[in-house]
Amino acid sequence: QVQLVESGGGLVQAGGSLRLSCTASVRSFSMYAMGWFRQVPGKGREFVASIRWRGYSTYYADSVKGRFTISKDNAKNTVYLQMNSLKPVDTAVYYCASTPSNDYTDRADPTEYDYWGQGTQVTVSS
Repeated sequence: QVQLVESGGGLVQAGGSLRLSCTASVRSFSMYAMGWFRQVPGKGREFVASIRWRGYSTYYADSVKGRFTISKDNAKNTVYLQMNSLKPVDTAVYYCASTPSNDYTDRADPTEYDYWGQGTQVTVSS
C-alpha cells in the first residue's frame, strides 16, 4: 500500500505562486509515475500534470502549460507542483496520484492511477 501526503496548499492572490509537495511512503518511488489532479465541487477530477517514473518527461493540461511545473525527486520520495501566475480559476482541491510504472506513457486519466493523496486546498483570490 502506498500512502501519499500532500502539503503546500493555501490562499494566494491572483498572479502569485505556490509550491505543492507530495511525499510517498513507498520503497521504490523511482518506479512510480506521478500525477497531479484538481477538483472543484460538483465536477470530476481534472488532470493538471504528470511525470514519468524516471522524472525526465512531463505532460501538462493546456490550461496550466507555461505556468505550472511538475518535478520528481526520487531521493526524497517527493513530487512537486510549482504553480506560478495563479488565476482564480485554479482554485480547487489538488490531489497527487501514483501508479507503478516503468513504461514511457503520459497518464492524464484518473483511472490510470492506483493511489491517491487526501488533497490540499488551493484558493486564488482576485
